[in-house]
Amino acid sequence: MPLLKYEQIAESLRVRISDGEFGPGELLPSGRDLCEQWSVSRATVIKAMDVLRGDGLVVARQGSGFTVVETPVARPAGRRTAGSARVSGGSPFRRLGTPGREKPSVRVAEALGLGSDAVALRRDRLMLLDDGTPLSLVAAWFPEEVADACPRLAQKGPIAEGTTHYVARTLGRFPARGTDVLSVRLATEDEAGQLGLTLPAAVAVVLHVATDSDGRVLVCEEGVTPAHLWEQVDSYPMGGSSPE
Repeated sequence: MPLLKYEQIAESLRVRISDGEFGPGELLPSGRDLCEQWSVSRATVIKAMDVLRGDGLVVARQGSGFTVVETPVARPAGRRTAGSARVSGGSPFRRLGTPGREKPSVRVAEALGLGSDAVALRRDRLMLLDDGTPLSLVAAWFPEEVADACPRLAQKGPIAEGTTHYVARTLGRFPARGTDVLSVRLATEDEAGQLGLTLPAAVAVVLHVATDSDGRVLVCEEGVTPAHLWEQVDSYPMGGSSPE
């Protein structure tokens, strides 16, 4: 299905930001310029900017227009429902180390559908609370076929548009189904060091797997959150009638 006009504008700006044409804090083209360039109404441009703002890519500056965010946001592992924006449940993060290919744990390898000796590309990030203290440690694992076709996954810094958008745009494969498995265990020594915990310490672990419409895995994320910071709230209709 072809993209609507506002989606085309948002995608074009997303690519230009990702390519470094507009850096953190820099001003994007004005609404008037975009209207003229794309031959659209101001309402269409505003809708495109709302998409980018929902993705956590831009912020509105009073009297000047939209600028690229200076502090990118990301989400903890899991709960990636359709239509959810990066700013919804997102928080600042710090990229850890340099992405590299390594052998994942048995659990992650099984989630990726890999053999016992296979490797995958690993990207680590530390999600932060508003005061800058650790919230969640997330390791994102990409199958080699995805990593080979998406070279920016191997870069050290954050990807401005987010890995989900980048992979989908590059491969033309979009996440169609997500599966989250929640478990509880004790933190490892490395996890405790990253999260500022004293061992022994309980952590909640979310194993998130995103697959495309053909059932092929795009990414597996393992998010580790200290038990005292973990909370999951579900609100849902129960469908029953009032008792007599």
